Amino acid sequence: MTSPATTKLMFLLWGDDLPAALRDPDLHGRLAAAGVRRLQVNVDDEPVTAALRMQTFEEPVRAVVSVWTDGSAAHAAAALVSGLADDASKIAGWRVDERRPLDPPETYDGSRADTLANVAILRRPEELPREDWLAWWLGPHTQIAMETQATFGYLQNIVVEAVTPDAPRVDAIVEELFPSAALGDIHAFYDSDGDDDELGRRLTRLMESVAKLGADRDLDLVPSSRYLYDLG
Repeated sequence: MTSPATTKLMFLLWGDDLPAALRDPDLHGRLAAAGVRRLQVNVDDEPVTAALRMQTFEEPVRAVVSVWTDGSAAHAAAALVSGLADDASKIAGWRVDERRPLDPPETYDGSRADTLANVAILRRPEELPREDWLAWWLGPHTQIAMETQATFGYLQNIVVEAVTPDAPRVDAIVEELFPSAALGDIHAFYDSDGDDDELGRRLTRLMESVAKLGADRDLDLVPSSRYLYDLG
């Protein structure tokens, strides 16, 4: 967990050559010099090729980067954008309010976590008041999601403000961690123990809640590998 004084920023990245660039020590050094203390890289790379994807953006999001800084958010954002200028075709970033209803085990050593990390990019339906949307998502839906899936990590990020020019509208970014077996086994994904009837019950309950949230439309789902770094 971060301290209350630490600011979290999240970025969506587009481009075809991101995995190596995001793990480049030179980039990490530039981020550290700009006040970034921790870095999380979620990248749609080879280990998650078989995973489900959903797309609302014109082009698929290829990576999601989170940084925690005790300095200027503007300086941290500028360091990331300039450091990836030759590798990302587009970068959009926001300051977020992070909540962790299910805190995953984490090691900030740069190794790939043994997980399928799904990142969902949410947009609130216009007909649903923000207060109602947040109340359902942060309340009943959170509990339903954790009770119907095999998640061992659940992180919610409420978008506060954009930190890059022309960032598109995004209301929240969610990360859910699943066992690696979930990549090829729907029962492992929903923790239904091979029982098709139980799988159906869990799917129905979850999808009803998803519809109440409006996340049955206008959603981007980015499967990813997860890498964490301590930048000092």
